[in-house]
Amino acid sequence: MKLSIIIPTFNEEENIQNVIAYLQGISQKENIEIIISDGGSTDNTIELAQKFDVITTLSPIKGRAGQMNHGVTLATGNLFYFIHADSRPPLTYFTDIEQALYKGFNCGCYRSKFDSGNFMLKINAFFTRLNVLFCRGGDQTIFVTKELFETVGPYKNEMLIMEDYDFLLRIRRQGKFKLFNKATVFSARKYDENSWLKVQKANLKIVRMYKNGKSQKEMLDTYKQMLNYRKNAF
Repeated sequence: MKLSIIIPTFNEEENIQNVIAYLQGISQKENIEIIISDGGSTDNTIELAQKFDVITTLSPIKGRAGQMNHGVTLATGNLFYFIHADSRPPLTYFTDIEQALYKGFNCGCYRSKFDSGNFMLKINAFFTRLNVLFCRGGDQTIFVTKELFETVGPYKNEMLIMEDYDFLLRIRRQGKFKLFNKATVFSARKYDENSWLKVQKANLKIVRMYKNGKSQKEMLDTYKQMLNYRKNAF
């Protein structure tokens, strides 16, 4: 198995070195490749990434969906693993995925754990043990075989929000999905910059808008109005 790890970035200089070093800190390092697909960062994201043995590329399309798709075009692995720059899967990620494939799964993700002791976020994380779409997200990291990716089609380049939800919906319908009984640790920065209640309301609102067929612009504008949107968000 060769694992192509694809990380979409935009102004992630605070996270990029740590996530690369973390992902390379496994015994199967020779069986992974890391592709940094950047959306035109104005900080030192690319320069810092280039200090490591990784592939760096400037995506012709800005936005996680387009950047992840661009990363796939450079991938040589038979399995794709999509990770956000502020996410840290268990260090057993390679063997976890390898064992899942052996058992017949061709896609999946981890549960959630925030890098925060906030009680409400612990409640959020608790419910991610449920294998339902509403509890899934790109922060949890997503693996998919090359074959299934080509079957369901890529991320939708035009999507600037809810792109992971849409992709998860498609791979869960057509693939055999594995929810690992372990958690990816990721940043609580969105909650730190707002509040738990504000983020929950915004997330629920956007999911309803998505299901009601609202446009990407409408959803993105609404999200930005409801939350303090960090400068390096898509």
